[in-house]
Amino acid sequence: MKILPRRDTPLDDRLEALAEAVTAAGDRLPEPEVSAARAVVERAGARRGLSLDHTVVALAGATGSGKSSLFNLLAGTELAEVGVTRPTTGAAQAAVWRPDGSGPLLDWLGVPRRHALAPPPEGLVLLDLPDHDSIDLGHHLEVDRLVTLADLIVWVVDPQKYADAALHERYLRRLARHREVTLVVLNQIDRLAPAAVARCIADLRRLLDQDGLPGVPVLGVSARTGAGVEALRAVLEERVARRRSWAARLAADAATAADALASCAAGPPPKIREGDLTAALAEAAGVPVVVEAVAKAHRHRSVAATGWPVTRGLRRLRPDPLRRLHLVPGPSRSSLPAPSQVQRSRVDTAIRNLAESATAGLPEPWAAAVRRAARAGTDDLEDALDRAVTTTALSASARPRWWRVAGAAQWAALAALVAGALWLTALFALDYLRLPEPPTPTAGETPWPTVLLLGGAAAGVLIALLCRLVARIAARRRARRTARALRAAIREVAETLVLAPVRAELDRYATFTRALERAR
Repeated sequence: MKILPRRDTPLDDRLEALAEAVTAAGDRLPEPEVSAARAVVERAGARRGLSLDHTVVALAGATGSGKSSLFNLLAGTELAEVGVTRPTTGAAQAAVWRPDGSGPLLDWLGVPRRHALAPPPEGLVLLDLPDHDSIDLGHHLEVDRLVTLADLIVWVVDPQKYADAALHERYLRRLARHREVTLVVLNQIDRLAPAAVARCIADLRRLLDQDGLPGVPVLGVSARTGAGVEALRAVLEERVARRRSWAARLAADAATAADALASCAAGPPPKIREGDLTAALAEAAGVPVVVEAVAKAHRHRSVAATGWPVTRGLRRLRPDPLRRLHLVPGPSRSSLPAPSQVQRSRVDTAIRNLAESATAGLPEPWAAAVRRAARAGTDDLEDALDRAVTTTALSASARPRWWRVAGAAQWAALAALVAGALWLTALFALDYLRLPEPPTPTAGETPWPTVLLLGGAAAGVLIALLCRLVARIAARRRARRTARALRAAIREVAETLVLAPVRAELDRYATFTRALERAR
């Protein structure tokens, strides 16, 4: 919704803030309040595009209040039919001082009966409205419509009905934000003694204070004798000369609409308490199973990579704990066990608890939107968790470089053992065949062939034992790193499918509340 045109920066800010609040509210607040605020924004745009040099003043009152008589007196001619005991104003009519440029404005007001008058006060558009207490429903609707559109409202009351509940409850109390564009005229003061006039005006001010309209000007006039009319005319001329009533009216409308929206809100947005959501998702995704499999797989692969080369093949015949879970990338799911009913129930409970914490104090339609957002991605949750676990587990299966060193050392030990065995076999064969035995080098008192044989065997066993010890320590460390990585991956899934949609709704609510503060 765009406000046209920019002529008053504070008013523009207020109306644009109201438009922002309406956009943010969408269907999350009761339709009557949102529609009323949207209508204010649209009405403001329309009024801003029409003549700002004219001030629309509406005379509103009950049957017999003398409203039409006052209209004629201010106009200086008999324009309206005057009645006392029955409504005589069936449709609004306008008296226009300086009618140039007022046509589109009156068309927008929907007032076909127009009377052009000579200034002063130049720029005044004075409307005589139907009686607000008329038995004709159409008169009621016409008054309600034009009271909403007029720049300045003059309520004409008389000593008998100034305390009428219909006037105060249906109109005045709803205009508490419109003090700057409201006047109250007590007509027919010629029928009262001066002291009675003072008492009536004082009581009328008391009622206006109760209506939330303190400080609203109350003028005593007599349309029959003309008493007080010049003072009323002076007030109207002053308001018309300032040409600010239209802006004050639109600002009051925006504040009233913002108040109505604020009554549906509940203060600042609450904070999300994630609680045990990540833990519940991790359990449902099989993270404990994967962490254990990572540790076992690391030990299994370490033995296969650093164990005695002759027996490595036997180790490879055993199933790999990670491969057994089919943790491979692809469109198909892994072989991790599906979440149990208890685990699914725990996830549902965690999401529900998160939504409840995020909706504490929110108006129910908005709270329902947050709850829907929290569950919007639950259908994709299991597959997303499986992909996250698979990807993280695969990154945890990298082969450490020390395996190659240890494996090379094992092959070297095996080579020494084989060399020693072959050397001893050759010496045994020479001795068996009674052939001259070549000189055999020694390491101290021990022949080198024996050193190679026994040293290679001992080195292989020692390397294997050390590698198993290191593998156990490394497996625990890798399991801890994998657990942290898996929890981070699970949190990312929770953020994408649960927390981000909830935060988006809460951010929208925060935008709404900030815009309301500006509009109010």
